Amino acid sequence: MSAAAVEHPFEQPTLLEAADMISSQLPGHRVEIIGGQIAVTPPANASHSRALTLIMAALLAAGLDGEESQVLQAVGLWLPDGPTAYAVPDLAVVDADIEDHLLEYNCYDPAVFRLVLEVTSSTYLQDLKVKPGVYAGAGVPVYVIVDRRNRKVMVLTEPSNGEYRVQAIHHPGQFFTLPASIGAAVTLDVDSILGPEK
Repeated sequence: MSAAAVEHPFEQPTLLEAADMISSQLPGHRVEIIGGQIAVTPPANASHSRALTLIMAALLAAGLDGEESQVLQAVGLWLPDGPTAYAVPDLAVVDADIEDHLLEYNCYDPAVFRLVLEVTSSTYLQDLKVKPGVYAGAGVPVYVIVDRRNRKVMVLTEPSNGEYRVQAIHHPGQFFTLPASIGAAVTLDVDSILGPEK
């Protein structure tokens, strides 16, 4: 008589567990769960980081990192569109009491985000096509997209029903001012942000 084989059912990891595994195997990559899918972004190149630094310097110079608000890089924003959904914007202006609004998985309540900003990279379609609906659905008042591929900067405002009702597009040679609702009126130079055309 032979013994019957014992079957051990294979359990699929949850999205959060899978995101954790990917994150641990790909140091330096940004892992997000958006729309029920895991998105992985490789480390930034120099021009991506330079654009981010220039914008962050302008936000800091305007006094947005103080008692009322903070300027943070790569902080998790918990999304209301699923039980395990979160995004990690390149840059954010948040309420200063953000630590009091930790929800789970090192992600914070979207209500404390005044502005989120993405500088496009190899996953630019996420930033241009998916994240506007995601951030608008979360109620983030201002979404800025530095579109390096198409050489423009978009400022999306007035979220309603999962979309931004106002979309301002700024091209090389132009200056633009971010909405004062973020805590200060910050003027930026499109040419400086995008850098020289390649």
